[in-house]
Amino acid sequence: MAATYVTVAELRTNLGIGTLYSDSVVEEVCQSAEDIIKAKLWFNKYNIIAHENTGTTGTLYFDKLTDFYVGQTIHVENAGSHYNGNKTITEVGDYYIKVTTSHLADSPKHNVIPYGQAYAETYVDYVDIPAVREAAMMIAVDIWQARQMSSTGGISPDYQPSPYRLGNTLLARVRGMLADYLDPGGLVG
Repeated sequence: MAATYVTVAELRTNLGIGTLYSDSVVEEVCQSAEDIIKAKLWFNKYNIIAHENTGTTGTLYFDKLTDFYVGQTIHVENAGSHYNGNKTITEVGDYYIKVTTSHLADSPKHNVIPYGQAYAETYVDYVDIPAVREAAMMIAVDIWQARQMSSTGGISPDYQPSPYRLGNTLLARVRGMLADYLDPGGLVG
């Protein structure tokens, strides 16, 4: 089993729920917390905005200059089943790369919506960073509590009670713990 930011056993212990709820229900909360945290962390990631295919050669297009190199192995997500997974780069341009795909039919260049992602190697494993794991646990607890008692609410930025616990302040409560690991591109705008 792959390491996760919050395990089912950790969340069960933290909440004191024992085996009252099924693993699948608790796992959904753990995975949601991890997804929320991962979306804000800094990875060596590029957005795939379009792709095309000629034979078994796929071309992935990006929204910014890349620093990929020929022979590098990247991991592709959310770009379609023929493109997803680990791919070895065969050609590099300023805003595109070419990889071998399992696609047999040619397809013209077309948009990928929502954007796919291409990940190059990242030299940190966030699972090993206590601040990231604690932030994920706090998010998981908030999600769990919102599922169980939706009327508990939270506090809005103007210090007024809010009926929605999972609002815009969800990440604000853990941003300080994640500050050193946040994606600088996600902080603009």
